[in-house]
Amino acid sequence: MKATSIADRVKQIKGSGIREYFDIAERMEDAISLGVGEPDFVTPWSIREACIFSLEKGYTSYTSNWGLLELREMLSDKMYSEDSVYYDPEGEILITTGVSEGFDLALRAIVNPGDEVILHEPCYVSYKPCTQFTGGIPVSIETKVEDEFKLRAERIAERVTEKTKAIVLNYPNNPTGAALSRKDLEEIADVATEHDLLVISDEIYGKLTYEGKHTCFSALNGMKERTLLLNGFSKAYAMTGWRIGYAAGNKNVIEAMMKIHQYIMLCTPITAQMAAMEALRCDDETAKMVGEFNRRRRLMVEGLREIGLSCFEPKGAFYTFPSIASTGLTSAEFAKRLLFEHKVVVIPGSVFGDCGEGFIRCSYAVSQFEIKEALERMARFLESCGVK
Repeated sequence: MKATSIADRVKQIKGSGIREYFDIAERMEDAISLGVGEPDFVTPWSIREACIFSLEKGYTSYTSNWGLLELREMLSDKMYSEDSVYYDPEGEILITTGVSEGFDLALRAIVNPGDEVILHEPCYVSYKPCTQFTGGIPVSIETKVEDEFKLRAERIAERVTEKTKAIVLNYPNNPTGAALSRKDLEEIADVATEHDLLVISDEIYGKLTYEGKHTCFSALNGMKERTLLLNGFSKAYAMTGWRIGYAAGNKNVIEAMMKIHQYIMLCTPITAQMAAMEALRCDDETAKMVGEFNRRRRLMVEGLREIGLSCFEPKGAFYTFPSIASTGLTSAEFAKRLLFEHKVVVIPGSVFGDCGEGFIRCSYAVSQFEIKEALERMARFLESCGVK
């Protein structure tokens, strides 16, 4: 029946492997979720108060498709002061409904059917499907735990073809917690320049860096014009439900993204934009959250190793990506059995790409009490699997 037939491109793509576990856990009493990809902190009060005050003042209208100019000006100042890269607030910055929309807009603005987009795996679950929705071809490069899940410039160079349009970077990384040094990024920048490629750099976890300072890719020499920088407020300011992000980059590309945005989204909610302006004044609150995440990171890594799971120590974000190879189970089998037998939610590594098989993602964006209880339950499960 033509009236209800689904587009082939959509039928070929699987639903998110993360949501499946959330949906089961929501119906299960006493479940502990290490699968959640959001801070367990409430948005700081001053940010919530700014939203409430904006409503009281009657700020309930549309904004410009670009987003509030004041917010874009504040972001421009912030990026210049922190990373020494200047973006014109009146043409090089677009306010988006979360980084997810920004990523989708970026691909739709630049990718033609048949263009290749280089992705590093394991990677966030939306990267490959969003590429396929455009008719683009995702080209995956495996990163390995022995190399701290780093994407290497030479591996990119090996996969570049005449059809390659862009490279996607996400460091600090979801799901592995890996980070790249400035030197690592400069080597990737050289490849992008040599082959005239655009780099889409998702830096949503940039402020959640535990060792040294995060390097903004577009701040590297000569990279501003060929970088689409994506960032937002969800992780660093505990604002996941507010759905507010931004894209910064080459004026022509940003304008193309805005053209799509104005038809599908019109604008990001004004209340979220007003709150975001206050968030940019709240770096002290972010520092407190990062300090707590760092304590949980060490607790989680040490705990996983003590119960018999080899675990790379994450350098950023709030995820661990331990190996479960010693259990003899697939990552999906491990996650389902752990959930149904011991009521702990983890995400199979396989949902982040084929090379994620043999790993699980565990978020430490939960309380220390929950981390300890989850580790005790996992220890009992591993003992039943013969791992000691």
